Amino acid sequence: MDLLKHSSNIKAALFLLGFILVIFLFTYTQGIVNELRKDNGEIVKLYAEIIAQTISDENDTNLDFVFDEIIQKAQFPIIYSNNKKDPVYSKNINTDKSNLRKIQSTMDEQNEAIPLRYANPLTNEIILIGYLHYGDSSQIEKLKWLPFIEIGAITLFILLGFISFSIIRNSEKRNIWVGMARETAHQLGTPISSLMGWLEWMKNKPNDQEKIIDDISLDLERLQQVSDRFSKMGSETKIEEVHLSNIVDNIVLYFNRRIPSMGKSIIIENQLESDLKIRANGILISWAIENVVKNAIDALDNEGIISLKSKFEKKSIIIVIEDSGKGISRKNWKNIFRPGFSTKEQGWGLGLSLTSRIINEIHGGSIYVSQSKPGQGSTIEISLPKL
Repeated sequence: MDLLKHSSNIKAALFLLGFILVIFLFTYTQGIVNELRKDNGEIVKLYAEIIAQTISDENDTNLDFVFDEIIQKAQFPIIYSNNKKDPVYSKNINTDKSNLRKIQSTMDEQNEAIPLRYANPLTNEIILIGYLHYGDSSQIEKLKWLPFIEIGAITLFILLGFISFSIIRNSEKRNIWVGMARETAHQLGTPISSLMGWLEWMKNKPNDQEKIIDDISLDLERLQQVSDRFSKMGSETKIEEVHLSNIVDNIVLYFNRRIPSMGKSIIIENQLESDLKIRANGILISWAIENVVKNAIDALDNEGIISLKSKFEKKSIIIVIEDSGKGISRKNWKNIFRPGFSTKEQGWGLGLSLTSRIINEIHGGSIYVSQSKPGQGSTIEISLPKL
C-alpha cells in the first residue's frame, strides 16, 4: 500500500530524471560540437594566413600548392570566395557551382567566414582579397544526431522493458489469483470433507455422536485456523513470543493423521529441541512451516523420511527440513519461491511463495534451499531471529 501511495511521486521522479538525462546528452554533445568547430576555425585561420603570405609571391606555383596540397587535406567543407563573396574554389563539396552560393550562406550561419587580408609591402595598405568559408565536418554532423539516436534507443529499450515487465507482472497476477483460489480450496477442502463425513456418520449412527465430537471439534478448529491464516495476509501482523516446538509438534501430528489417507508410508521426524521459543506470529509461522513440510511430502512418491531439526547461529534459530524425495535442480533453487513456479505437474506455485513472504517480509528471516540434488532429496532451511 505504501508503494501505491507514493506511485505518483515515483513517476514524477522518473520523469524528472529522464528530463535531466536528455538535457545532459544535448549539453554534452553540443560542447563537443563547439570544441570541434573551434578546432576547425583555428585550422581555417592558419590556412588564411598561409594564403595571404603566399599571395605576395609573384609565382602562382606556391598558391597552387596551398590549394592543391594543404587545403586538400582538410576533412571539412571549405569555399574560397573573392572580396565580393563570389565562390571561386571549393573543397569537400559535391555540388554544381550554381549551388555554391547557397551552401556558402549556410556555412556562414554555422561559422563566421575568415577574411583573407594582404598587406601591400610598398604602401603598407591592408587589402581584402577574399574569404574562407567553412562548414561542419561529417563527424560534427553525426554528433548532432547522436542525442536523438541515444534518446530513441533508450526510449525503445524502456518501452520494450515496460511491455515485458507488464506481461510478466500480469502473468504473475493471474498465477497468484488462480493459486490463491486453489490454495484456499485446498486449505478448506480437508476439514470440510471430514465434516461431511462425520455428518453422514451421525445420520447413519446417531447413537455414536459422542465418539466423533472430538474429531468434529478438531476439524472446526482447522477451519478457524485457515480463516485466521488468510485474514493475517496483507494486514498488520501481531508479533509475540511463541513456542516453536509446540507449533512443529502440532504440524507433525496433523500430517501424521493425514498421511495414511494418502496411501503413503512416510515418516516425519520432529528433532527440534524442546522448549524452543521465538518472536513470531504463531498462525503465520505455522502456515509457513506446514507449506514446506507439505511440499516435502509431495516430493516423496509413496515412502520416505522427512526430518525437522534445529540449529543455532549467533543471532538466528534455523529450522532444517530434510526429505529423501525427488530433489531440485540447482537452477530452480530460487525459482521455487517465485509465485506461479512449480516443479509438480498439478502444482500452482503459491505455497512456497507465500512461505517466503511470511518468513522474509513479516518475520525478517530468510528461507532457502541449502542442499538438493535430483533423486537425492532436498534440505530447506528457515532462518528466524532469536529472542
